[in-house]
Amino acid sequence: MNREEAYHLTLDAIAKMQWNVAMILEAKATEAEKVRNWLVTHVTHDTYEAHNDQLSTCLQINEQNIEIIDGLTKLCNGLSRNMKIIINPDTDDEGISSMFGGMDTGDRER
Repeated sequence: MNREEAYHLTLDAIAKMQWNVAMILEAKATEAEKVRNWLVTHVTHDTYEAHNDQLSTCLQINEQNIEIIDGLTKLCNGLSRNMKIIINPDTDDEGISSMFGGMDTGDRER
């Protein structure tokens, strides 16, 4: 497999991963809307004696969504970095070899 084919396969894999990330975000948005509706209906000032208890319940629920979004953001940043290296390989020759696990990517044209 030559370098161009390897780049094509890598870009194809990145595109598929980004599609899956989009599907995850869409599902999380739907879930967040359901959680919001539940919170508006069930977590009222009558449900809890203290406002702090009500606030901590909401924060616990939202913290899970924030962790998922943070993880997906880190994944997307890594994918973007790899795509940038593939599209413009002359700027970071070291990044290409690290992306492919240190294997020889062939002779580079300068």
